[in-house]
Amino acid sequence: MKQWLIGALVAAVAATSVPDVAEAKRFGGGGSSGMQRSMPAKTAPNAPPPKPATPAQPQQAAPANGAAAGAAPAAATAGRSWMGPIAGLAAGLGIAALMSHLGLGEAFGNFLMLALLAVAAIFLVRFVMRRMGAGTPARGPALAGAGAPAASPWQTPAASERRGLDMPPAAAANVPAAGPPVAAEAPAVEAAPAVTPAFVPASFDSEGFSRIAKMIFIRMQAANDSADLDDLRRFTTPEMFASARLDIQERGPSEQKTDVVHVDAEVLDVANEGDRQIVSVRFSGQVVEEPGAAPVDFNEVWHLAKPLDDSRSWAIAGIEQSR
Repeated sequence: MKQWLIGALVAAVAATSVPDVAEAKRFGGGGSSGMQRSMPAKTAPNAPPPKPATPAQPQQAAPANGAAAGAAPAAATAGRSWMGPIAGLAAGLGIAALMSHLGLGEAFGNFLMLALLAVAAIFLVRFVMRRMGAGTPARGPALAGAGAPAASPWQTPAASERRGLDMPPAAAANVPAAGPPVAAEAPAVEAAPAVTPAFVPASFDSEGFSRIAKMIFIRMQAANDSADLDDLRRFTTPEMFASARLDIQERGPSEQKTDVVHVDAEVLDVANEGDRQIVSVRFSGQVVEEPGAAPVDFNEVWHLAKPLDDSRSWAIAGIEQSR
């Protein structure tokens, strides 16, 4: 019984002392370590401003349609106005003939005829005057602006409006251009929250730095595989070197071979923080971490730092795994 317990303990100790080959990781593949920065987001292109509402065309044609619609009743009214006196005159002639036929006398008939003619003349004069009085106001508004210059939506702005045109180009670029007046004001659009854009100076050689960064990436994989602590110390900050050294110690004597199938590098941001300059580079591509294994994709951001006084070269200050 005692021998069986001793054998079980020896087997358990041996099992726990065997190095776990699955723990072998490439440099930077064990997760995020070192400096962690809140990467600025790249701003999207500005959305075009909403198009102003254009006045409805049927509203412009409404006055013309109204005038055309009113012309027909006016013509009908004019016809009826002219028919009134004529019908009265005809009725008077008929009454005169009737009275003459009844023997009331020619003198009385002539008198009645003259009275009817006078009444008809009065109605005719009143009709003509009413027509002239109604036509004068209608012609006034139509001809009131004939001599004035036509109003234009593109007139030269007043002095108070010209102040916006005298702004510096950098500030005026954010001011939308003035357009013609519209019938209804467009609803206000809520402004998007301010986002700090990624910044890479125009004078910064992004292409050359990306090439050097890819060389450092491949060299660090080789140094990590061979446990070359001197080379790792040369290209890492003290914090990152301590993390890499701990990973090598935990890995033990197991052999590791990382094959970089393909790697791309993109400079994301350049910033000065304190007494050092920091360049954030995104690495992406494929690597083979174990012999005979299939390539796996990777996507991570390395932060490389260098003192502003150039007292040392670029060093890896942190690694962030992209999620």
